[in-house]
Amino acid sequence: GQFSLWELFSNLKGTMTEFHQKLRQQHEDSMHRELETLLNTANKAEAETSRKDFEGFKKLFHRFLQVKGPSIEWAKINRPPEDSIQPYDRIRAKGLPENISSCLNKLAVVKLNGGLGTSMGCKGPKSLISVRNENTFLDLTVKQIEHLNTTYNANVPLVLMNSFNTDEDTKKILQKYKHHQVHIHTFNQSRYPRVNKESLLPIAKSMGVSGENAEAWYPPGHGDIYASFHNSGLLDRLISDGKEYVFVSNIDNLGATVDLFILQHLMSQPADRRCEFIMEVTDKTRADVKGGTLIQYEDHLRLLEIAQVPKPHVDEFKSVTKFKIFNTNNLWISLPAIKRLQEQNAMDLEIIVNPKTLDGGLNVIQLETAVGAAIKSFNNALGVNVPRSRFLPVKTSSDLLLVMSNLYSLDAGSLTMSKKREFPTTPHVKLGSSFTKVQDFLTRFENIPDMLELDHLTVSGDVTFGKNVSLKGTVIIIANHGDRIDIPAGAVLENKIVSGNLRILDH
Repeated sequence: GQFSLWELFSNLKGTMTEFHQKLRQQHEDSMHRELETLLNTANKAEAETSRKDFEGFKKLFHRFLQVKGPSIEWAKINRPPEDSIQPYDRIRAKGLPENISSCLNKLAVVKLNGGLGTSMGCKGPKSLISVRNENTFLDLTVKQIEHLNTTYNANVPLVLMNSFNTDEDTKKILQKYKHHQVHIHTFNQSRYPRVNKESLLPIAKSMGVSGENAEAWYPPGHGDIYASFHNSGLLDRLISDGKEYVFVSNIDNLGATVDLFILQHLMSQPADRRCEFIMEVTDKTRADVKGGTLIQYEDHLRLLEIAQVPKPHVDEFKSVTKFKIFNTNNLWISLPAIKRLQEQNAMDLEIIVNPKTLDGGLNVIQLETAVGAAIKSFNNALGVNVPRSRFLPVKTSSDLLLVMSNLYSLDAGSLTMSKKREFPTTPHVKLGSSFTKVQDFLTRFENIPDMLELDHLTVSGDVTFGKNVSLKGTVIIIANHGDRIDIPAGAVLENKIVSGNLRILDH
């Protein structure tokens, strides 16, 4: 009775699988023990919240251990069917009913407010950075919703999803909106433990967030909104207040205002074909090649993120021809549907493994999820291809320059492209590293240049701008190391390259 090679191989394969299962089980048991130990260091109130957080983390960690390789088979990817991504104009053409305020009364606006201003050199929540005429992101958001409520005599509440990084500072600021016509609620994103890449155990020594534990925790991406919204009790409260949909967006996307046409489209669907999820997408340009895109996969609309793409296909993913649109992260989601899926534990969001190296050189991983990835779990989900103007994120000081300039006009908290600009495209602005921090950026401009006719601006090195400078066409300003260029007050630069050294000093 000789073993064939095949049987030998099968046995070996079985043994390996068994071995991997045991290993996974060990990792999971060790993780659970460590989490219990951590919970024992917390006070009673904190332990209750953290236990809920850890339940969510355990589920995520369990799935992380199970999943091997890309979660998507490239060959199964199809373009979405025609009717699953609607052009915005078709939705707009339907017009608005008389009673749009009764639709508004069924809406709440959620802004993702978990991020810090670190990438722009600012301390504290990003939403508290001044963007325009001394208004912060949060000020603009409150003004927009207040304007909506007063214009339509409606009651649209604002909900902020904070993280442990932003909660305290945000709550202090909320005092100033007490007498505004908008109800503001907050809830907190979960706080998950960063995991040592080698041992797959938490690096935290206790539940504290300061000292040696400062880098031990992270907010697990905006996909966490479903669980934390549900856990906070706020989801149920809004449903009992008669709210049916939430409009969710990033607080740093200044184009994400409440759109009455999309709202009306949601509210006018027949009861048996209720659309539970709308993702606003917009056409890709060369600048957006990394953005997630919508695909058809096993009969569902799915969000495909660059992190899920197998290496050999990354260039194909980035192409503007095959995947023509990307996710703006402006989402309209049914509240009862969130409740149903959360209670059935049916939201199977793809895990994003985010590797980080901490200051001390320790390699850790963060397990995260994305809010848009849930689209595959909702019924009758839809993409709406919206104009680019609904996607105006401020991620860098280059973006900040655009939104502070005369390219945009501010009306009731909303920024719109100035009527005086001939063509509606946004100029391409690249400011060098001496402009990265908002503080430095502001000292380099006496005031913001006129940019109505600008197409492209590149600035590198030690450059400052005097008062009332006008930039047109393509302008490139490069000060080499050790040189400095002061653009004189009132200068008009049209299709110019400026290099060398130019100092303008007070006499």
